[in-house]
Amino acid sequence: MDEKARDPSPKNRRKSSRPGPSSSCVSSSGSSRQGSRTEELGAEDGRGDSRGKRSIVDGEDEEQGASLIVLDVKENPCQSWSSPNNIVTTGLRECFAGVWSVCRRFPEPSFNGHVDNWAFKMDRPTTPITAFFKNRSVFITGATGFLGKATVEKLLRTCPEVQTVYILIRPKSGSDVQARLEELLDNSLYDTIRQEDPDVLKKIVPVSGDITLPYLGISEQDQQTLAEEVSVVIHSAATVKFDEKLKLSINVNVQGTKRIVELCKRMSKLAALVHVSTAYANCEREEIDEIVYPPPADPNKLIQCMEWMDDDVVETITPQLIGNKPNTYTYTKALAEHILTVEAQTLPVCIVRPSIVTATWKEPVAGWVDNVNGPTGLIAACGKGVLRTLLCHRNKVADLIPLDFPVNLILSAAWYTAEHKPEGIKVYNCCTGTQNPLLWGDLENWGFKHLVSNPLSDVLWYPAASFKTNKVWHNINDFFIHYVPAYMMDIFASLTGRKPVMLKIYKKITKAVQSLQYFTVNQWQFNTDNMVALYELLSPEDQRMFSFNVREVNWPTYIGKYCLGLRKYIMKDDCSTLPAARKHVRKLYWVHKFTQFFLILIFWRAIMFRCETARQLWSFMFGMVLRMARMLPIGEAI
Repeated sequence: MDEKARDPSPKNRRKSSRPGPSSSCVSSSGSSRQGSRTEELGAEDGRGDSRGKRSIVDGEDEEQGASLIVLDVKENPCQSWSSPNNIVTTGLRECFAGVWSVCRRFPEPSFNGHVDNWAFKMDRPTTPITAFFKNRSVFITGATGFLGKATVEKLLRTCPEVQTVYILIRPKSGSDVQARLEELLDNSLYDTIRQEDPDVLKKIVPVSGDITLPYLGISEQDQQTLAEEVSVVIHSAATVKFDEKLKLSINVNVQGTKRIVELCKRMSKLAALVHVSTAYANCEREEIDEIVYPPPADPNKLIQCMEWMDDDVVETITPQLIGNKPNTYTYTKALAEHILTVEAQTLPVCIVRPSIVTATWKEPVAGWVDNVNGPTGLIAACGKGVLRTLLCHRNKVADLIPLDFPVNLILSAAWYTAEHKPEGIKVYNCCTGTQNPLLWGDLENWGFKHLVSNPLSDVLWYPAASFKTNKVWHNINDFFIHYVPAYMMDIFASLTGRKPVMLKIYKKITKAVQSLQYFTVNQWQFNTDNMVALYELLSPEDQRMFSFNVREVNWPTYIGKYCLGLRKYIMKDDCSTLPAARKHVRKLYWVHKFTQFFLILIFWRAIMFRCETARQLWSFMFGMVLRMARMLPIGEAI
């Protein structure tokens, strides 16, 4: 981080007229929607979020995405297996964050279903960062993803004088970019803006394109508009599937980055290019500094090979290519960073590396989350009672980063890159493990507490998942408490003429959990000096509005918000269902305990029946208890 102080005021800022929309560059008309603002996390949201099936290249939802299957059981799971009203399966895409200022302490929620939302009003003060974005046009890729949505919302809410926010949207069959924009803005994340300043949403301009295509699939007219108007680019689009085919992953994550750089070179007003990577791009190292490491291979040669290699050949050699990387996602993210060092040497570039991005800490609403990647999927599966064992080291750091922090860091890094013009590519590891660590064991304990006190609706089994550190013991538990019940339920379903699905579900769960195990049994030391230094450089007002001081997070409180946000925004459970859900979980608790007692009794009787030594031991112990009881005054009558 440069220590040399420079004038933080915006430089070379010029006003320019807003470009008229072309056939594929259309302004939003979605500002007329006045969605009712929800002031409490557990309050009813009748409209709900609109979530269609998303393309993997639309946005970088989170840095870890293994698929799980979460059951939303409305009735007895043995009834109507094929009915979508009884079993709702939600694909959890291939799964899986300074700060010497005084930490802000937020009030502890009561967790009675009416938790304060800490909704943030539209901020209007002029600060160095807000002044920087005034009258500027910003181009954002991945705006339909988890991180991208929040970045667009934060930019419009805190910098309403931004000129235009262009977002790259891929048209889908039966849905053009304008329709997809309307769907995007219908998300409850934008409730604050809709309530207080709906006209600012008109500044969002969708650009039809596809990051997998040459020139990003953008028309020449729109390319010219972007080249003339845009001064800040935020590139967060990526495929986050851990087991994505290598050819597609290279096309999206590596070639996509190269295409962004080529477009940026045409931008006459470019002041900053922020590339969103992942803290795990170099996860084969135990200590990760804020630098771009040498690539695992030459990305340009790989791109050339992918063009002529057959898909089957690429799939065969993928394990040899990625080497000690755990998956194609981290492999291609490392290649993309190297692309920037080679192709973007003349551009003002910085890299932001979030770790495991999870629900919001406080803004725009506490606990907001719109996907079931990573820990969100694990918590959902545990809350439904379908995931009961997980291979995870409790004493390892779970480097979760609430969504607010990488969003604020992205905007702050764009300002610093443009105003201070640091030499080389500045890298920011956006992680919590160094400054404010959370252990997996703490997540297990606090998550269990909140899943029981505020349970999900229609839970299949009592939420009592446990982490195992021994792989053999985990596999034994996995077989007996996952697969044995799944086989029994599928046999029963087949005998009653229903479709057996439980075994298929658990196979998907197993695949998803296995893709997460690399991150739950390992630990990394992330250097965050650049992030800390940037925060200290911000003005006091910017530190308030764009805080990425991870020391602020109170983990027990945050886990409670996280679980309630999962309940509201993912499972769509209204707070009015909490009493019934708690009653249902209390019943399941006694069923769970009775089942445990019954199984222990059967196991003991089996041993007693087959082992003479066990019977003798039992008789001896029982006799000892009787003799000790007779020695007590109250035992004279025995």
